[in-house]
Amino acid sequence: MNEIIITDSSLRDGNHSVKHQISLKSIKKYCQFADSAKIPIVEVGHGNGLGASSILIGESPYSDKEILSTARKHLINSKLGVHIIPGLATIRKDIDQAIDLGVDVFRVASHCTEATITRSHIEYLKKNNKTVFGVLMMTALTGVKELVVNAKIMEDYGAEALIIMDSTGTYLPYDVEERIRALSDKLSIKIGFHAHNNLGMSVYNSIVAIQNGATYIDACIRGFGAGAGNTPLEVLVPVMEKYNYQLDIDFNCLIKEADNVMEYLIPSTPHISPVNVLTGLNRLFSGFEKPIIQASKMNNLEYSSLIFELGNRKLVAGQEDLILEIAENFKSVRNNG
Repeated sequence: MNEIIITDSSLRDGNHSVKHQISLKSIKKYCQFADSAKIPIVEVGHGNGLGASSILIGESPYSDKEILSTARKHLINSKLGVHIIPGLATIRKDIDQAIDLGVDVFRVASHCTEATITRSHIEYLKKNNKTVFGVLMMTALTGVKELVVNAKIMEDYGAEALIIMDSTGTYLPYDVEERIRALSDKLSIKIGFHAHNNLGMSVYNSIVAIQNGATYIDACIRGFGAGAGNTPLEVLVPVMEKYNYQLDIDFNCLIKEADNVMEYLIPSTPHISPVNVLTGLNRLFSGFEKPIIQASKMNNLEYSSLIFELGNRKLVAGQEDLILEIAENFKSVRNNG
């Protein structure tokens, strides 16, 4: 049986849910826990990764250097990972610094149909003998064949593993089975899966991914992530063990920390609200929850109508500024009608 590697994305994806305001003190404390619990990979940083702090996407109170230095100091056994989106992160400014700070795992991401933008970043990291994975985001927006084509592009560039993200929390188990099986059949590198919980399927979808060939699985403590949250780590680990997938993670340490994090990291546990269900059904990025609600209130709209329109326009992460513009247009049409 293949070894299953867990990537804990709490300190990266969780940043979406708190407007990228996770403190250095919280990073230190969580990394100390993760290291003692033997979590294999801990992903840290702004919700959109290296170089993403901005007025548009959300400003972090700390630089990438401060964040990564803090995490690196307290991750002795666990590997330190980062998320990279070309266009936000540059090689000279962001990747070179991350290499110097001792990052172990670099996950280079693109929209599910735009893998070609990752070439320079993946090839540069391979040239520098770094562990680099390819990540395809928003994968519910394309079909299996195109997903495989883009995954193969990342493999050809030198990615050692390929992670697909159900960024919209849209997948049902048969969606996961079809995609992971196709990727496992067509690629020679390892496959991974990152789930969101909009339809309450994150744990089961992760198990289905493993059953069909995935060996890297992302999760967050208490599901701490954008929108309805991610696969909850403290649930995934015992469920995997009930399916006879053995992990080296210290569950006793993990289940205790699932309570402790409410005091220093997580303001409130993510839950599935009606807006999350609607964004999942309309294949919208989970991080759109707060901008949708805000734009709807500002323009006296029902958020369901706004969500349907955003879904029709196939908005993707990074287009947060369009949400308010579309809501204002809705209001104008309504008032003039």
